[in-house]
This record gives sequence, structure tokens and C-alpha cells, in this order.
Amino acid sequence: MKRTSTSTALGLQGTDVSVGQSTPEAVVLLHRTAQARAAGPWPFDASAVLERAGARDGKYFILGPDGSYDVELNRFGRELDSWGVRSDNGHEGYMRDVMLYCRFLHESRGGKSIWETDSADLRAYKVVRMRMDDENSISAATWRRSIAALDKWVEWSLYEELLDREPFRYIDKTVMTPQGPKRVRVNAEYDVDDDQEPLHIVQFVDYLLWRNVGLRGELPDGRPDPKWRGRHGERNALFADSLVYTGMRLGEGASLLTAELPAMAAGRGEIYLAAQVTKRHKARRVFANRRTLRAWHHYLSIERSAVVEQARARGRYVGLEEFVPVGRAGRHALTVVGSSRAWSYSKIGVGVRRNLFRVDAAGLPREPLALWLGEDGYPLQPSTWQSAFRRANERCASFGIDIEVSPHTLRHVFAVQMLGLMLRQTIRALGQREDRRFTRAELERLLFGSPMRKLQMLLGHAHESTVYIYLDLLDEFQEIVLSALAEWDTQVAALEAVAAEAAAA
Repeated sequence: MKRTSTSTALGLQGTDVSVGQSTPEAVVLLHRTAQARAAGPWPFDASAVLERAGARDGKYFILGPDGSYDVELNRFGRELDSWGVRSDNGHEGYMRDVMLYCRFLHESRGGKSIWETDSADLRAYKVVRMRMDDENSISAATWRRSIAALDKWVEWSLYEELLDREPFRYIDKTVMTPQGPKRVRVNAEYDVDDDQEPLHIVQFVDYLLWRNVGLRGELPDGRPDPKWRGRHGERNALFADSLVYTGMRLGEGASLLTAELPAMAAGRGEIYLAAQVTKRHKARRVFANRRTLRAWHHYLSIERSAVVEQARARGRYVGLEEFVPVGRAGRHALTVVGSSRAWSYSKIGVGVRRNLFRVDAAGLPREPLALWLGEDGYPLQPSTWQSAFRRANERCASFGIDIEVSPHTLRHVFAVQMLGLMLRQTIRALGQREDRRFTRAELERLLFGSPMRKLQMLLGHAHESTVYIYLDLLDEFQEIVLSALAEWDTQVAALEAVAAEAAAA
């Protein structure tokens, strides 16, 4: 069912964020809204029109090959929040996937619109995207995300009665869940053969090399590179360390507030990640080792402080209109000027966090509450970190270092490193020798055949996850985590000492 379109008026033109090395003259493109470009001799308040439509700054939208704006398709993008896709990265990923499918339909399926698509189109798209002899082919994970985006569009369109029926074929399959086997309905094109896709793991020592060369601008032998012209190398390296030592996702680490950091005097570096900034909106707690905690406070007192002072001196915060004036900010909540009620961080989303500002006695913005700031004194976007990682990969490649790292890679580094450390801590707690060789079955019993399973059966809970709440009541559990972090600190110190000796030789 073809839906109406309108022109690209009202300054909806934004930054082109399409993919690929080159594109034909007339293609479907993805853009981001920039309300500042709505200024013009309009006989109405253009900004108010955009605001009512939900077209806020930074929102992604799609333009057709003729520059047309599909009203309904882009409304889908603006309403993703209400359909379970709340992060900026999620918005971009879903809209990019839909845009690429629209481009394929236009270029390879006779100029079809997405409202005219069918199962044959999706099958053809899968062949093109998953072609194994093509250097531009995508991974199985990327394909499944594309299907998730298209399925979300189908679900939304059916609910809005914009489609008469499902355009794609869906099948029933059996999957294993914590409750046992379950029949679910999935897109027929969802499954792909990904047996040849091993998990991309970077060893911790390789991460340190990538960080020092790619982000800090060192030479592979550890000496400073006199040709290095990069800026904010220490800040970028600290951000990467923050992910690798805590297991935070990119969006979680990027949204941290200064007030959420533990004090240096704290015995343990606990950070409570609010549900509003985590994937699937489930709050959780992460632990930072002493090394990372010291580095955060060093950044706060020196580099970040200098950036804020420079921004003030240049009047960067003067005349700021859209900001939330913060009176007091604690570890778990803040109060807004003029209000006596505490506002829990668990209820503050990523977008609002960027607008939180401490104010002076006159109520004027003094500094952002966001931890990570650019050289202009304003909070950094997650895309800034993606660019920093990409440049680091390119720099490492220029030295022949075959290490490629993404923010998600660092979660794997954290998982592998912590699993090994915690396993050793568990073995010690059980009185076993660390150099003992364990069989796979013994390791599985240590990790999974745990007292938690026995406790589950004794209490009669249906799911083992139900008894995980008792872990917080056991000092031994936290001691294992904290001991593992302390041991990691010791390992890093030893590695750095070896590197320093090699550089000095």
C-alpha cells in the first residue's frame, strides 16, 4: 500500500549518514535532523512544526532518490522509542537497515517502494547482502539485525493499519528458553549459516598495544611518536579502559555523569547503571578497579577541568537555552533548581543527561554534568567514540599491527579476562591448587553446577535466575569480584613495567 510523501521542506535536510564508498546520483539516503537549518522565510513557525512532529535534532530520517520524504516511514523512525528501541545507536541501526533495504528495492527491484515489497524481494536482498564471494558481504549478526529492523517496521505498520497483510513469510520454530522448549514465530529469512564466524576475541595484551598505539599515539615499541598529531589521546584511552575494565557498553559508558563516579576514598568502585541508559532497560551494577577509579578522578581534576574553564572563558555556555539547571547532584539522584524533589538517575534518559548543567548562584549554566566532554566543553556523542576507534584501527594498520577493535570488542575482552580471574578466585576459595589441570566437566561444575542450582531446587523456584538475588547478600560473592579486579590491577602493573623497561632499553 503506497503511502503519501511530502517534499524536504522545513530544513529537514541534515547530515548525510549513508554508507558505502560511492553512490549513484539518485539514491535513497539516510540523514539526521538539524533544526537550525529550518530557518527561512516560512509563513509559520517551522521549529514548532518540527517539534510537534517529533523531529528533534539528531533524529534519523530517510529521503527517497528524488528527494521525497515518506511521511509514514519516517514517523516509524520517530516512534521507535515506543516500540522498544530507545538508544541512539539502536535508532541509527534500525533506520540505516530500513534505508538500505529501500535503496535495494529502488535500484534492483524495479523502483519499488517499501510499501510494495514482498517475500521475493527479501530473499533477493538476502542473496545480495550475504554473498560470500563479495568483499562487501555482511556478517550473520548484521543480517539478523537487518531482519529485526524490517520485522519491527512490519509490526508497526500493521498496528497503524498501513499494511493490509504481512509482506514477508514467517514460520514457527522451536527454541530453548529458561522455561524449556518454546514455539516462536520468526521471519523465514532470519536464519543464516554462520558456522564460519568465530567470536572476534582480542587478547588483553593486544588491547594494550592497540590502545597505546592507536589512541595514545605511541610507536609500537612504546616510545612517543614525534609525528603524532592526535588530540585527547589520554581521554580516549581512558574511555576505552572504562569499557574494558567494567564491561560497559558504548552507550552506557558514554552516558556517565560525573556525580555517578565513586569517590576515591570508596572501598570499592561500584557504579549503578540506570535502566534508562542500559540495553533492554535493565539496571545493573558494575565494578571499576582502583586503577580506573584513579584515572577517572585524574581526568576530572585536570583535562576535563581545563576544558570547562576554557569553555567558560570563551563564553561557550552563555546564552544556552535548552538545559536542565541542576542544584545538587548525588550518586543516585539530583535536584533541579526550583524543585525540592529528588530526580533519580534511573529515570533520566540519555538525551536529557546531555542537557544537565550545574549552575551558578544566578542560575546560569556553569558546566555539564556529563563526564565526557569535547574540546568545545559540551558532552560527546556516542558517534564520536566510534570515530575515535576507527581512527585508532587505521593508525594501527599503518604500523602493520593487525588488531581491529570496536567498543563491543572490549566487552569480550572484559568477559574473557574476568571469567579467567574469577575462576581462579573460585578455585582458591575451594582450596584447590591453581596449577591443577581441570577437565571440561570439572570446569562446568565449577561454573554452572553450582550451589545456586541446589538452592533453586531447595526453594522450589522454577528458574535458577530467581535465586541470583541472594548473591547480593553474600560478602563472598563481592569478595570474589573485587579480588579478581585487584589481581587484574597487579597484572596490568606488571605488563606496564615490562613495557617501560623495553622502551627504555
